[in-house]
Amino acid sequence: MPVITELANFSSSYAANALPTGTRRTISLLTLDLIGAAAAGLRSQLADAARNSALESYGEGHINIWLTDKRSGVVGAAMANSAAASALDIDDGHRAAGGHAGAGVIPAALAVAQAIDASVSETMAAIALGYEIALRIASSRPAKTIDTLASGRWVGYGGAAATCRLLGLNATQTAHALAIAGSEAPIVFLGSTPKFEGSTIKEGIPPAVVAGVTAAYRARSGATGPLNLLDDNDRFTRDVLIGNLGSSWEVQNCYLKPYACCRYMHAAIDAILAMRQEGEKIRRLRIETFQQSMRLANERAPSTLEGGQYSFYFNCALAALYGWEALQPVQVERLTDARVLDLAARIELEPSPDFATAFPVGTPARVVMDQGKGPEEMVVLHPLGDVANPLSTDQIVAKFKNISRANIHPRWQDEILSALASLDTKGFPPLLAALSPPDNRYSTSQTRKLEPSA
Repeated sequence: MPVITELANFSSSYAANALPTGTRRTISLLTLDLIGAAAAGLRSQLADAARNSALESYGEGHINIWLTDKRSGVVGAAMANSAAASALDIDDGHRAAGGHAGAGVIPAALAVAQAIDASVSETMAAIALGYEIALRIASSRPAKTIDTLASGRWVGYGGAAATCRLLGLNATQTAHALAIAGSEAPIVFLGSTPKFEGSTIKEGIPPAVVAGVTAAYRARSGATGPLNLLDDNDRFTRDVLIGNLGSSWEVQNCYLKPYACCRYMHAAIDAILAMRQEGEKIRRLRIETFQQSMRLANERAPSTLEGGQYSFYFNCALAALYGWEALQPVQVERLTDARVLDLAARIELEPSPDFATAFPVGTPARVVMDQGKGPEEMVVLHPLGDVANPLSTDQIVAKFKNISRANIHPRWQDEILSALASLDTKGFPPLLAALSPPDNRYSTSQTRKLEPSA
């Protein structure tokens, strides 16, 4: 039996009420975290362009474009919300997959759930299954065969799985939807192409959402895809794809990001923050990392926030000089901060043989810093937010409040938090309502309505 068919059988037949309580709790926290990421990225160029294009190309509709007074159809809203959530690189990720599932799966699932008024149990199951299928497919790829680590290559499978589940597609239709989504996933950029991290394309998650959601609707209407797409044993490890389905959930193996930059550099930032002595000048700063980190653009003086997200030099200098607050999220004026640029120009970055086999399971770093009393060294194996070093619920809530405060009034934040806290009893409608602007209840320039671009 083709792998895609086995995944489809599992996804279409899993009993929604069997989803473990702990998994539901994880999904609630990941939803909170992703809404915070979307709020932080709301006014980015990437998100603004996605909103405008959603309305202009998909038209107006009845599905929320989160935290705005705009609405589009299912696909337009899912794409726009995905863009905002992935804009600042502060959304959840998964080590074995090497990328981000939530920014694709959750916007797709919530858009479809709103369209059909799905129950909380079905919506939770759809999200869990979307994560499961996307992450298993991404994790099944042998490292030597991966030509891009961009999440857009595989997250569309998750969007398709979640949509199929909510629409009630049967196993055959679901299998074809997965095959279509995988076949039509964005190519993004291959390893042999020029560095791309400074553009708003980033990882290609929004177009993958479009491919995944539309694949489900097309399969419902009879469209078909190549069901043997995942059966190449040289490119996909079968046991990772279908072994022990339902015995555990990959959504519970996701990490959360305390800093708005590529996960590769979080261990180094943790070490810098722990070692930093207030008021002392940094005489030398050396970072030892794993080889994959050297494939990032790593611009010393990035000109865009997107470029900054993929620079060890910039983010480590920013953390050393201004602390963790400067990374929740990064403000555009930091790109021209003379102190940051001076330190970024002096940081040393090199791969360490000690970490040669760490990636993708781990993203460790060694930092050597001289603040006037000779070099000091620290190794971080599990950066904050990893499964082995998790953020607490209080820390996740604090992150949400910190990164969303520029665009969401504190009382609006509280409404969203209250709606999330009552998911099990009241379902998703109160949350979806809370993601629309609170009219004029909170008088502040921070919650002004978004105007369409000229």
